Amino acid sequence: MKFISTRGEAPAISFEGAMLAALASDGGLYLPEAWPRLKPGDIAALAGLDYADAAYRVMRPYLEGDPCLDDLEAVLEEAYDSFHHPAVAPLQQIAPNMFLLELFHGPTLAFKDLAMQVVARLMNRALLRQGVHATVIGATSGDTGAAAIEAFRGLEAIDIFILHPKGRISDVQRRQMTTVSEPNVYNIAVEGNFDDCQSILKGLLGDEGLRASRALTGVNSINFARILAQIPYYFTAAVSLGAPQREVAFTVPTGNFGDIFAGYAARAMGLPVARLVIATNLNDSLPRALSTGIYEPKGVIATSSPSMDIQLASNFERLLFELAGRDASRVRALMGELRKTGAFRLNDAELEALRGLFAAHSIDEHATEMTIRGLAEETGMLADPHSAVGIAAARQETGLGTTPMIVLATAHAAKFPEAVERASGRVPEQPERLRLRLGQHERCTVLPNDYAKVADFVAGHSRTRDGAKEIRSKVRA
Repeated sequence: MKFISTRGEAPAISFEGAMLAALASDGGLYLPEAWPRLKPGDIAALAGLDYADAAYRVMRPYLEGDPCLDDLEAVLEEAYDSFHHPAVAPLQQIAPNMFLLELFHGPTLAFKDLAMQVVARLMNRALLRQGVHATVIGATSGDTGAAAIEAFRGLEAIDIFILHPKGRISDVQRRQMTTVSEPNVYNIAVEGNFDDCQSILKGLLGDEGLRASRALTGVNSINFARILAQIPYYFTAAVSLGAPQREVAFTVPTGNFGDIFAGYAARAMGLPVARLVIATNLNDSLPRALSTGIYEPKGVIATSSPSMDIQLASNFERLLFELAGRDASRVRALMGELRKTGAFRLNDAELEALRGLFAAHSIDEHATEMTIRGLAEETGMLADPHSAVGIAAARQETGLGTTPMIVLATAHAAKFPEAVERASGRVPEQPERLRLRLGQHERCTVLPNDYAKVADFVAGHSRTRDGAKEIRSKVRA
């Protein structure tokens, strides 16, 4: 299978090439040339499988003919062996016809582990196979950075640099990153918000000179490998509730649109998904787009769910490509308009397609707090603020009848103890694996919201030197 850019001006490349490049050379995001389809019988056959086995069957079609396929089975077994629940991503019922999909049983207690533990291993094996070294860069609003550092720490072929907005993530999230001692890990606290970090990241990946000399690649959800490794849990959850004979719906707390786009991909592969519900906090650019047809990111608002404090959702470009009938020229025009004016308007056909696939709700701070409190009183369970946003949004959905609603629980309550205690009156118990991983000494460099300063830091500290041309030639294959 080949992968193409949403902007249509970069060559089609292999899965391995797309994974190592992350961002296409034309600034677009990679997608498969066509979505592979699973037959109903293949979907039904996922029932009762170990999670790693199910993930292999879902992911394999994307890797056919690619050298990474030889690594996939072993990588999945290794990746999920570190999870602290035998089901990896178990379901818990919280109300009639409403379920929580617990995605926080990995090493950093967040859903990002399910993809990051896979992608890090695939990437390291690919680089070792090529005999080269790379520099991984990422931006985080909290959980991505911790999951990436945990997955990439100590790997032979990779240095990792993670940008986070200074003072805008929880203490636990920060310490999960900054107390890691391996020398291939670099933390950068940017004096700005997450959208600033994401803008710098895209600038770094778009800097041809730096990208070539330091073999830069990205690990944010702009990397399709991340999206791919998130698709399996949509299938395993749906199958456990009767798919493919029965439709299901999903509500996804999202900021960057990556996790919910994985749900879109599962639907494109044949999973019977009745509805995908976008749940955001007060940073509501996506609900406003569904309501008005105008995508207009505004200033970021700090909330108790900081991983969703995002207005500029990078992965929305992938959905635009789909809504536009895979017309790359239309995507280029829309992204150009966004760059020039700060907004763009969907046409009637695109807006109709968007509304046919998705619903969206913005949940304020009071509703988030009341949801945490209510769930604790009704079930004894503690939800983190992001999962609470998802639950509150799911409760606003109507017209689904007997279709089960699955809410993605994206982080453990212990990652946000202050917010959870404030809402519920209870301090969430800190799992031993979290306590053991939080060291005392923090290593972090504070830099201004200045692209040049960050670029100089990455260039000066990366161990990769001018051997990156070999990677780039192979990436094009």
